[in-house]
Amino acid sequence: MASYASWNDSRKCFELGPLMISAREFNASTYEQNKNPAFELAYWRWGLLKANEWRKRLGMPTEPKWESIANQLAPWPIKNGVYVEQEMVPVVDGGHPCMLGAFGIIPESPQLDKRIMEKTLEYVLAHWQWDDTWGWDYPMMAMTAARLKRGDLAIQSLLLDVQKNTYLPNGHNYQSQDLPCYLPGNGGLLTAVAMMAAGWDGCPDNNAPGFPDDGKWVVQWENLKKMP
Repeated sequence: MASYASWNDSRKCFELGPLMISAREFNASTYEQNKNPAFELAYWRWGLLKANEWRKRLGMPTEPKWESIANQLAPWPIKNGVYVEQEMVPVVDGGHPCMLGAFGIIPESPQLDKRIMEKTLEYVLAHWQWDDTWGWDYPMMAMTAARLKRGDLAIQSLLLDVQKNTYLPNGHNYQSQDLPCYLPGNGGLLTAVAMMAAGWDGCPDNNAPGFPDDGKWVVQWENLKKMP
């Protein structure tokens, strides 16, 4: 991961790509231009810093280069006031809205602007092409909403009445006739609900902090741990 990041002297930051295809898995035709996806920038930073934490736990010295790269990665790409998938490619309102994972799946990063991330979440919920999504996108959006203290949008994300967010009587997340069993959707749902119930590091100090705080929810849970 450290060797993949390259220094851009004009921007004074480390960049990811090109070559690069983001978690959205589109834009393969432009892979020679793709770079700096928002989610991957957040994940790269988290991974490099976590690797140094593991070195400490093993009694090994940390790698200064890893920390230097993690703390000097490119800013997350923004267009029209919202975070977008990545730099250098046309903005498409479909597929995985993976930029939301930069503050949902991943804990808070110094690059994060919560106001922009909230606008991004609201934009996705209002404009996204749901036919192009996958089952784990909905719990990912819920985790982002929870971290933003928008329990209302977390529930809205989990309950969106669209085909790709369908759960069959047998419990499986349904995608299409060719893919009636999609386990990432199941795992994502369980993770999101557990996080909304048990909380995450730095969350509000109240029960079930990811659920709406409107007096309409009574949430009971046990034997769950906080998300990072």
